[in-house]
Amino acid sequence: MRINVLQHTPNEGPGAIQAWAEQHHHELYIYHPYQFGVLPNADETDMLVILGGPMSPNDSLRWIIRERQLILTLLDQQKPIFGACFGAQQITKALGYPVTKAPAKEVGWAPVHLQSHLITDLPETLKVLHWHEEMFAIPDDATLLFSSDLVENQGFILNHHVVGLQFHVEPLPTNVREIIINDQAYITGSRLNQDAETILATPVPPENETALFSILDYITEP
Repeated sequence: MRINVLQHTPNEGPGAIQAWAEQHHHELYIYHPYQFGVLPNADETDMLVILGGPMSPNDSLRWIIRERQLILTLLDQQKPIFGACFGAQQITKALGYPVTKAPAKEVGWAPVHLQSHLITDLPETLKVLHWHEEMFAIPDDATLLFSSDLVENQGFILNHHVVGLQFHVEPLPTNVREIIINDQAYITGSRLNQDAETILATPVPPENETALFSILDYITEP
């Protein structure tokens, strides 16, 4: 399987998604449309991963609009799609749903709570990395998957082959350090009240990778 990854900033890479791909002997191709303007074609995409980034789906940049056109094509083809943060917002925006300011800016570690058992082996609570102040609306035909204490819309499942998460379960410890050292100014104004040192000192829960693998297994099931 060829997995095309859309990376939107240097410090938010695929993390544990790459480990899952290697475990299943899939090929990972990483695109940087924010820098080079290059996107994969639908016919060379078996699975699409859309990562986070500092931009908003509401920005009128040409590559952001083209990215949503690719998403719509792949949705029509019923190919698996996984979106994290900005990536999840792009999926819902492509479907015509609004991306708006969240009730609270969440930056740091905080729990999310499972709202659906469609993916049978996910835990009831996960302590995950939040890095956002916008949120998606849940599409009418999607199922709410996770909520946090401050923001209800934290994850969704759509048509078995699509999952979008507002938070991050893909970062490994090295990825967290990379995010913090490059983007710690973004922490200001977060309702989670954690500074950079606190976020860095928090171990990445091993169950996050397990949950991520379960989600990726689910959306790639025949």
